[in-house]
Amino acid sequence: MHSSRTAKSPSSSRTRAGKSRPQESSRTSPSSELTKGARVNNRRAKGAPLHRKAWLTLRWLPSYVWQRTTRRIPIAPVHLMIALADHFEPSIVPENGRARASHQEQQRRVDLWCREYPTALTKWRDNEGHPFKHTYFYPAEQYDKALLDRLANHCDAGWGELEIHLHHGSEAPDTEENTRRQIIHFRDTLASEHGALSYLDGSGRPRYAFVHGNFALANTAAGYHCGVDSEMQILADTGCYADMTLPPGRFHPAHIAKINSLYECSTPLHDHGAHRRGVNLEAGRAPSVFPLMVEGPLMLRFGGLEGRLSLGIENGSLTSKDPPTLYRSQLWKKAAIAVKGRPDWLFIKLQCHGMDPRDRESMWGAQMRHFLEELVSGAAERGEILHFVTAREMVNIILAACDGREGNPTEYRNYRLKRIRVANPVSCGSVGTSSIALHS
Repeated sequence: MHSSRTAKSPSSSRTRAGKSRPQESSRTSPSSELTKGARVNNRRAKGAPLHRKAWLTLRWLPSYVWQRTTRRIPIAPVHLMIALADHFEPSIVPENGRARASHQEQQRRVDLWCREYPTALTKWRDNEGHPFKHTYFYPAEQYDKALLDRLANHCDAGWGELEIHLHHGSEAPDTEENTRRQIIHFRDTLASEHGALSYLDGSGRPRYAFVHGNFALANTAAGYHCGVDSEMQILADTGCYADMTLPPGRFHPAHIAKINSLYECSTPLHDHGAHRRGVNLEAGRAPSVFPLMVEGPLMLRFGGLEGRLSLGIENGSLTSKDPPTLYRSQLWKKAAIAVKGRPDWLFIKLQCHGMDPRDRESMWGAQMRHFLEELVSGAAERGEILHFVTAREMVNIILAACDGREGNPTEYRNYRLKRIRVANPVSCGSVGTSSIALHS
């Protein structure tokens, strides 16, 4: 995430009607404002008053309590669709949120990743033999053709897919026009120059999944790092099929009350915070409002600290300080994120900043290898059928569940959103998803 804010001047800039945001002191250009994951937001939260932390948690705690009393993990076997949304930023400089790594260093990092990741993790496969993949949400404002060519080749070898990430509104609130222009340009560049993204039933304009930089989706981070209230409408208009931003950092201002859910946003989408409410997806009812909201797990976590009990918040973020473990995976499972009526298909959307050099151990090092060994080797005993998926594959399986499809969910990895255009596309949806209208 961007670094925390420094001294502020008396002037302010408008973010919403009747509200203003303090202007910052002199800073570098917006393109050098790199996300540093939940760490920066957590650092900001650590300095916040206790009542502020409590208020941010109380936004979602009532929903959490209700879910824990009403949701049950189905009797085994249960299918686990696991996707890792990687906020993939080669230019990250952990020690300085305003700095940007040299192009040579960025190239070195991407080359190292593409070389070492497959070698380190090829041993562990899901039920159908797929490796543990990343979905690389690459920042539009940091486009680099050479780096994306290298990453696209890595994806084509079966190690993931590319989607859209965007940081904006850092220096001053962004505009609808600029946000729309930037997304469309990057969308079309990914499709035409790098063979990335997907097509609904194999035709039309490119479709994409989205992660908002700084978690400030639709201007809901207290006026910071966005400025565009109507962002959900822009995403819908430009072909976004799913947003995978949430949940944010542990005490982040962008938290919403609706958690651990797959749902359609409330309408109209141009309203501020349209994603804060919505209708849960269910089998037998085709969704009609896009982008779909695909949330990751948000749970209370109990553990031991020097012989004492401790209480924490689990948000599915993988770092070396908080690496993936079998214990955490059972919390992700207990979140029971599913399409209503298909409780045995559980969707686990995790998040990370793969290019942060501090997190190498949790990406492909000993921490990740130990986790995958325990996850894969003990799956049958736990009654789990593992499916390592990309964001696109996860949403395809979600759409199949909405259409009432049954059987092995892996059969629906390419259900509606295809990686390539086809000459004469034929819709797969027999229960209404043929009416999906993702605007171009």
